[in-house]
Amino acid sequence: MPHSYTSLFYHIVFSTKERYPFLNLDVRGRVHDYLGGAIRSEEGTSFIVNGVADHVHILARLRQDKVLADVLRDIKANSSGWIHDHFPGLSKFAWQTGYAAFTVSKSHIEVIQRYIANQEAHHQKVTFQEELIALLKAHEIEFDERYLWT
Repeated sequence: MPHSYTSLFYHIVFSTKERYPFLNLDVRGRVHDYLGGAIRSEEGTSFIVNGVADHVHILARLRQDKVLADVLRDIKANSSGWIHDHFPGLSKFAWQTGYAAFTVSKSHIEVIQRYIANQEAHHQKVTFQEELIALLKAHEIEFDERYLWT
């Protein structure tokens, strides 16, 4: 086959270090915009970036020649630097070491977009810890809770 054809949609979730609520309303929108731009700089498509004070959700399509771990390493490192440069009061800001990423079928894109768009309301009922554990279980990903929150 002379060409490769892919449709790689990801629901990506990562938090601030120790889930500290760095991303207040004054900062959040600009950070989300930056993360969307960072996905585009990796030649991906960012459909939505949203979250609350201690974590973000991204729905993106990535190229098949980009390694997910490399993309996330780069956007997290670059966004941390950008946050330090643009928000001097957040000198202690950092992202958590890891992330969660789930593939999404084209037929579920709208459902995931709505889910990400409604994070503020969602987290009035569910903590980030409860949300992440539910996502991991729904996708049948084994985990050890001792290592989830570092």
